[in-house]
Amino acid sequence: MVKKGSAYKDMMRVLKETSRTFYIPITFLKTDLKQAVGSAYLVFRAIDEIEDHNTIPNQTKYDLLMQLSKLFEGMFFEEDYLRIIEPVKDQLPEVSLRLCEWIETCPKGMRPVMMYTASKMAYGMAKWAKRNWQIQTKEDLDEYTYYVAGIVGVFLSKAWEWSYGQKSDEVLAVGFGRGLQAVNILRNQDEDFEERGVRFVPDGWSRDQLFLYADENLAKADTYIDKLTDKSAILFCRLPLAFAHKSLDAMKKGREKMSRKEVEQTVKEEQEKLAEQ
Repeated sequence: MVKKGSAYKDMMRVLKETSRTFYIPITFLKTDLKQAVGSAYLVFRAIDEIEDHNTIPNQTKYDLLMQLSKLFEGMFFEEDYLRIIEPVKDQLPEVSLRLCEWIETCPKGMRPVMMYTASKMAYGMAKWAKRNWQIQTKEDLDEYTYYVAGIVGVFLSKAWEWSYGQKSDEVLAVGFGRGLQAVNILRNQDEDFEERGVRFVPDGWSRDQLFLYADENLAKADTYIDKLTDKSAILFCRLPLAFAHKSLDAMKKGREKMSRKEVEQTVKEEQEKLAEQ
C-alpha cells in the first residue's frame, strides 16, 4: 500500500502515465476536485483496461466485470478484488492492479458516488463484452456510450455539486461524455477492427453518420459547459471538449489526430478565454 503522505503524488504520476486526454485538465481543478476526479478516473481506467484488453477472452471479461460490479455495490475489500483478478493479474497494467489504492485516495464525500458509478460501468462493460460489442442500432450505441462515458459525465456533475453546490443537467452531462467517446470511436475505428475485430458503429451507418452523432453530442457538451460556474470545473471540461472538437475537425479533413503543438496551443487558448471572463 502507498502511504497516505505519498498517495496523492503517486496518483498524479499514474494519471500522467495513463491519460493523454485528462491529465492536463485534472491538474487545473481545485484541490478537492483534483483528488476526487483524479482518483475516480484511475478507478474507471482500471476497469476499462479489463474491457479493452486484447487477449483476455470475452467470457472471462464478462465474469470478471460482473464480479467487480457486485463488489463495488458493497464493502470493497482488497483481498476480494485480488481474488477476482487472480486469473489475469499478470496481464493487467499498474493502474488496474492498484485499483484499491485509488478508491482509498478518493475523498470520503465522493467515494459512494464513485463506487456507484464504477459498479454501473463494470456492469455495462460486462454486458457489451459478452455481446462482443455488436452495435446494431443507434439505441445500442447510445447504451454502450452511456456505460463507458456518459455515466462519467453524471459523476462529474455530482462532483461539482459536492464541491461547490452547483446542480447541472444530467442529460447534457451524458452528452458531454458521450460526445468525447464518439470522437474516440471515430479515431480508433480501424485499430479496433484490426486488433479486436469489433466496430462500435450501428449497422448501415456511414462514417458521416458517426460524425453527425459526435457533433450532436458535442453540442450538448457545449451547452453543459456554458452553464457551469466554477472556473476550475469550466477549464477542466473545456480542454477535453476543445481537443474533441479539433480532433473531429482534423478527421473530417483526413488527418488522424492533433499535433503536439496544436494540443499545447489549445491549452493556452482555453486558459486565456477563461481569464477574460
